[in-house]
Amino acid sequence: MVSALAPKLVSPRLAVLIPCYNEAATVAKVVSDFQAALPSAKIYVYDNNSSDDTTARAREAGALVRSELRQGKGNVVRRMFADIEADIYILVDGDDTYDSTVAPALIGKLIDDGLDIVSGKREATGSAAYRAGHVLGNRLLTGLTSVMFGVHLRDMLSGYRVMSRRFVKSLPTAVEGFGIETELTVHAVRMKVPMAEVDTVYKERPEGSVSKLSTYRDGFRILLTIGGLTRRERPLVFYGLIFLFFVLFTFAVGLPLVIEYFQTGLVPRLPTAVLVSSTMVIAFLSLVAGLVLDTVTRGRWEQKRLFYLSIPGPHDFTHP
Repeated sequence: MVSALAPKLVSPRLAVLIPCYNEAATVAKVVSDFQAALPSAKIYVYDNNSSDDTTARAREAGALVRSELRQGKGNVVRRMFADIEADIYILVDGDDTYDSTVAPALIGKLIDDGLDIVSGKREATGSAAYRAGHVLGNRLLTGLTSVMFGVHLRDMLSGYRVMSRRFVKSLPTAVEGFGIETELTVHAVRMKVPMAEVDTVYKERPEGSVSKLSTYRDGFRILLTIGGLTRRERPLVFYGLIFLFFVLFTFAVGLPLVIEYFQTGLVPRLPTAVLVSSTMVIAFLSLVAGLVLDTVTRGRWEQKRLFYLSIPGPHDFTHP
């Protein structure tokens, strides 16, 4: 006999979020595949100034179509997170490279294990699906983020994620472009939210679909995003590296002057002496800035954590 005090299990409100830019060749199939995999979910397509008929194809397939005029995937995702109300969010690209059939399993893992994020680690089905340059760039950027923030994921840049409401609504996104995946991961790590990674099939783009990702340009942008997040979320590390650079520079340039002064009692290169004095001042100013900002950042973490905890987690739900 079930106790009257036992929690009543309910079905979660599911929202599939599909940010799109010129995906007319694939968006209808992505929408229909997720409709089949998650019949109870609402499918949202946010168009980002597409020049083709992405919106018409998505609307014909049965998606709820909206627009975001500010260019960039980060801007689209930020708008989606702000506008859409659900209990569980499934974020996926509109290029038909991710496997919709594993979505129920990812959601089940989120609910069963009480997680806030389940990321799909891409396992390519062919060499063209996951180009060597993208693989190498992903590994380098994931490794750098791991060093800076302690991220323990194998595929930080995956575009396929299942997320809880409390994570989505507590994310203060600032990134405009493809760096949004990095910001999602770093926010999750800094907030110490429970998360997992599951292997998922990563398919080749269908014929007629063209990738919007530039290996070098967007890789550089993601690198800048990592630097910006380090400055914002780990200021002591960021400014500590600046401190270390100027200290090493000062010793490398100024040590011969000190040795010569003790040998002769003279300072023959006065401009160099002024330079090394200035760089040492800059070094310690950087260190002080890092210490002060680190204290401020810890206060911000506590506020964000309290807000995150004020939102109910993914519990008391049945599987979709």
